[in-house]
Amino acid sequence: MTTILVPTTLDDDLTLPDGVSEVRYDPSGAVPDVGAQVLVVWGSGRRALRDAAARLTHLRWVAALSAGVDTILDAGFDPDVTITSGRGLHDGPVAEHTLALVLACARRLPDLFRAQQEHRWAGELGGIQPVRPSDFRSLAGARVVIWGFGSIAARLAPLLTALGAQVTGVATTPGTRDGYRVVTPDDLPEVLAQADVLISLLPDTPATRHAVDADVLRLLPRRAWVVNVGRGATLDQDALLAAVRAGQLAGAALDVFDREPLAANSPLWDEPNILVSPHAAGGRPLGAGALLEQNLAAFLAGAPLRNVVER
Repeated sequence: MTTILVPTTLDDDLTLPDGVSEVRYDPSGAVPDVGAQVLVVWGSGRRALRDAAARLTHLRWVAALSAGVDTILDAGFDPDVTITSGRGLHDGPVAEHTLALVLACARRLPDLFRAQQEHRWAGELGGIQPVRPSDFRSLAGARVVIWGFGSIAARLAPLLTALGAQVTGVATTPGTRDGYRVVTPDDLPEVLAQADVLISLLPDTPATRHAVDADVLRLLPRRAWVVNVGRGATLDQDALLAAVRAGQLAGAALDVFDREPLAANSPLWDEPNILVSPHAAGGRPLGAGALLEQNLAAFLAGAPLRNVVER
């Protein structure tokens, strides 16, 4: 008998083959030791994962429903335990949320909301609006750079293109992906100099720690906005805040942060040109049940699994 531990945060009802039993657990607490061979992770914290790695000695496969698996890799599961990610499950929701943040920057939605709270008719934001090259007010003709050009970027880029943007990707390997030009970080001085928006979809790795730092931010023109929906550790928040306050950048929209939740006393909350989003881009692993069922069938057959994480 194979036992699979499934978190109560997963809404999908799994269709399991004969010989497989499902045990539901609450990811807000400790993972129960029921001799399970498979652990599905969605919502467990670092402490619970470290505890599970130490106690659950029968595990052979840990299936994360998140795209990033840094907390699982840090938990210390046995090297013989296969780890898979939820890569692809969040592409649609994250792409949509990123598009919403970019449009919010272009159309000055935070300013409009503040004016509404003040019951103030913000005439400077409506009526006749001059077209100035120094402003980013529309995606039509805008230059958008996406750093971290993976499956989410492949979903996002056509949405931006449909609204008239010119999209360039940045990744470790140059070339053409899904019809878009992709350059390497060595080309950042060239592509950022003309950018209206820099979108970061970078994963959290030792190599990407504060990749978007003061030096990178200085490459952007004053009209540019920074949108981070990748991982908080990839952006130097202090450098970003300084750049926005100095007028070096127009502003930013941030969905991820170095430490989450964002501290109540963080200056990011009160900066007028910084939009704070509470890690809301993902949170909906669409198609998780189907992926788990497909991988479970492969697991039982001894076949390769989808989304295996190299360790």
